Amino acid sequence: MTEVMKKKPSEGSKWSEYHVAFDPNDDDKATEIKLCNFARPHMRAFHCSWLGFFIAFFIWFSIAPLLPEIKKSLQLEKQQIWTSNILAVTATIFCRFLFGPLCDKLGGRLLMGIVLMAASIPTALTGVVRNAGELYAIRSFIGIAGGTFVMCQYWTSRMFTKEVAGTANSLVGGWGNLGGGVTQIVMGSALFPLFKTIFADKENPASAAWRTVCIVPAVVAFVWGFILMKISDDCPKGNYSKLKKSGDMPDVSASASFRSGAMNLNTWILFLQYGCCFGVELTMNNLAASYFSEKYGAKTEVAAAIASIFGWMNLFARGLGGFSSDKMNEKLGMRGRLIVQSVTLVAEGVLVFVFANAPSLAVSVTVMVFFSIFVQAAEGSTYGIVPYVNPPVTGSIAGIVGAGGNVGAVCFGLGFRQFEDEMKAFTLMGSCIIVSGLLSLFVCIKGHSGLVFGQDSDEVKKSRETTLQIPVPDEEANN
Repeated sequence: MTEVMKKKPSEGSKWSEYHVAFDPNDDDKATEIKLCNFARPHMRAFHCSWLGFFIAFFIWFSIAPLLPEIKKSLQLEKQQIWTSNILAVTATIFCRFLFGPLCDKLGGRLLMGIVLMAASIPTALTGVVRNAGELYAIRSFIGIAGGTFVMCQYWTSRMFTKEVAGTANSLVGGWGNLGGGVTQIVMGSALFPLFKTIFADKENPASAAWRTVCIVPAVVAFVWGFILMKISDDCPKGNYSKLKKSGDMPDVSASASFRSGAMNLNTWILFLQYGCCFGVELTMNNLAASYFSEKYGAKTEVAAAIASIFGWMNLFARGLGGFSSDKMNEKLGMRGRLIVQSVTLVAEGVLVFVFANAPSLAVSVTVMVFFSIFVQAAEGSTYGIVPYVNPPVTGSIAGIVGAGGNVGAVCFGLGFRQFEDEMKAFTLMGSCIIVSGLLSLFVCIKGHSGLVFGQDSDEVKKSRETTLQIPVPDEEANN
């Protein structure tokens, strides 16, 4: 155990010491998470990861709270708005499939920075939209920002051991997803009214406001994308390019990595389950403001503020799901993780029906809080399982599973687009979620127990016992 706790890096690392406990037998990955530490490489990557995804999520859905105004300004139909919502997440599907194997080859840091900078450009051009076709195009290009989720999850999986990856992945994913709630309130309830005041002397202040307000998040995304690449690292021992040149890291074939991940049945079960949690969150991010505005007559600013509550639950709910998964893993191994996965998904599905049948705004908002908690807890639980499926190709698996979230959003979005009666769309969504929770019965990862059958191997049990010891706190300063 003393070997796991030592702070001197193993051979091949660019660092003279680390500021967290780590496992030298697992590529110097951290065995603990120090949230108030920003030192390189482990905790710096942790914070860069969630903040990068937060900003990406913010610009990805920066248009959502403005849609009621855009609909009026461009004289669009409900189906056209939903088509734009669907295209915003469809583009991300292909990006997530692509970014997964690229992460295995290039690392998460470089890709995160490049994509943030690229996605900021169409975000800044939101104001040039004049019709439905141009809205479709802009939202599709902005959708590449959603692909940063793959880098976010891969990056922390490279920095932390599997035993704490559930908590690490869920925290960075949850705090990143928080951008979906923050953008509702910042764009819809703060910046939009501010810009309306600035353009008060214009013929149509509201139109002028939504056409200019997206420049603000675009600038922030571009600047942070550049900074992120300069101040962080790909993995505990340094950056991939230098490690490959020195011979300390083999080159990886992106295509071979993708094939290996795609040939694993567990990958596709998690793909479906993630579609029924993250896909639901994306659907709610697009739906909520308009739903409360149309059903309860709330003004744009008020509806956006209420809708933001769903995203704000990411502050703790996704982390709670990952933490619960890690704790159940300590007690029951993989079976514990699968129990958490199934319970959160089934509870989420039940709450969809309760939310859809809420008799008043107050009840609807109250139910939405609990609904959101289980949605995001299921997301955290899912990525507590991902690093175990096939560790050498975690990037590709993270990408495929992440794409499942967007596929789910597209499918549910089509439901809301096609059904005149929203109750039918909610019924479809809730039913699919409950069924997905039962799919955990078929997850079978080599060396690990299943939900009902099998036992963890002796090697897995030993690994779990040695890497989850509580480290002694230190007073080391941040770099």
